Amino acid sequence: MSGFVISRRGVLTAAGFGLLGIGAAGCTPTTHPDASASGRTAGEGAMGRRLGAEWESHALTVMSWPTAAIWGEDLPYVRDDIATIAATIAGYEPVVLLASPGDEEDAAYEAGDDVEVVTVPVDDLWARDTVPVFVEGPDGLEGVDLNFNGWGGKQLHDDDSGVAAAFLREFGIPRVVASLVAEGGSLETDGLGTLLVTESSIVNGNRNPGRSRDELEAELMQLLGMRKVIWFDGVVGEDITDAHIDSLVRFVAPGVVLLDVPGPGAPDDVWARSSAQARSVLDGATDATERAIEVIELPQPDFAKIRGEGDDFLASYVNFYIANGAVFLPEFGDRSADRRARDILQEQFPDRDIVPIAIDTVASGGGGIHCATHDLPGEPEE
Repeated sequence: MSGFVISRRGVLTAAGFGLLGIGAAGCTPTTHPDASASGRTAGEGAMGRRLGAEWESHALTVMSWPTAAIWGEDLPYVRDDIATIAATIAGYEPVVLLASPGDEEDAAYEAGDDVEVVTVPVDDLWARDTVPVFVEGPDGLEGVDLNFNGWGGKQLHDDDSGVAAAFLREFGIPRVVASLVAEGGSLETDGLGTLLVTESSIVNGNRNPGRSRDELEAELMQLLGMRKVIWFDGVVGEDITDAHIDSLVRFVAPGVVLLDVPGPGAPDDVWARSSAQARSVLDGATDATERAIEVIELPQPDFAKIRGEGDDFLASYVNFYIANGAVFLPEFGDRSADRRARDILQEQFPDRDIVPIAIDTVASGGGGIHCATHDLPGEPEE
């Protein structure tokens, strides 16, 4: 690799690191340096792709090291959160932490010996949205660059807009350039051709001006190998993401979803109405296989009992992250709600550890564990 790498376990090598195609059958990816550098448009060879489910095997988890330009005086606290998440996940699968030039040593020191640090310029910590979406293509693994634009120009993104291309160059993975603007957090799939999306986060003039929902749906289906898209209204303009799906509805198995619902004493606000609207959609929905969708409610904590604060605080347990052997769940300080969320996740994932992590500063920035992580499919090296 060309970039600075602090490598203690030797997970990363110039020749590769256990990448396989998505799914049980497997398919060893080919490396196309020219395609990785310049990119193909989505219309070229887009058929035959598949976006896998998060519970499928991972080669590793990708994260990003936050910068002072975004976090200011809160930087030490948010870096503590990210270092904790990275080190905890590294107990189950390899973790690569992207850090800007000059930040590598600090990232390596804080994240610890089990986390690999790679030099890629970043602005912020939200790897779910800036790292490419990885799909199984006709010739193996591909990275889909969704043209990150700072969630519709809401935040500085000079470096984050280049993370997808830089990552794919660094790791020799072919790049596919989408003809739309979206983020990884706006997409949720069962791995069997069903896609969940909020309309507010994609059919929005700040990402895709002048484009209809039907047009964008057709592009998503071809780009990601989907057979059915289920749309939710979402919420426009109330948070930086315009209401990503990964804090509202998540698949935990084919035909089964967890739905974020208000906790005790929650107001009847736009978020409560968004949850109710999502429930109304799901109650009559079927997936790509025509299976009815089972909805399991995952209530938020009581805001009077949580540790965090701030208008942007994200108290959604639905923003969990599934890794090899474990599910990482945000913990907010409402003991009853935290325990209930752990029990619900354990019931859905009986063979995985449910690992709670306190992320008060990350949550105060409007995100969660899922927002801060991105899975690279494949088998980890021994």
